[in-house]
Amino acid sequence: MSGRLTLKVAPKAGRNAVTGWHDGQLKVSVTAAPDKGKANQAVVELMAKILDVPKSTISIVRGQTSTQKVIEINGLDDGEVLRRAHAATS
Repeated sequence: MSGRLTLKVAPKAGRNAVTGWHDGQLKVSVTAAPDKGKANQAVVELMAKILDVPKSTISIVRGQTSTQKVIEINGLDDGEVLRRAHAATS
């Protein structure tokens, strides 16, 4: 079982944070620059914290070099991923 979530990522931000929803995408900001995967690593760490799952369960399945990313979370279904993501933005 695994769930997916579409993200809109803003690298080089002032802080690591989930900033809300826009067009069905969860908007996240990370302080890391998009250099050698640092921003991707920061996204995985932030989403693990927000979704309350181990970092090892999250992988970026689309958008490695884009600000639009799709992450997959092993162990959670789509409904639970959305529930936890919405709870983080409330």
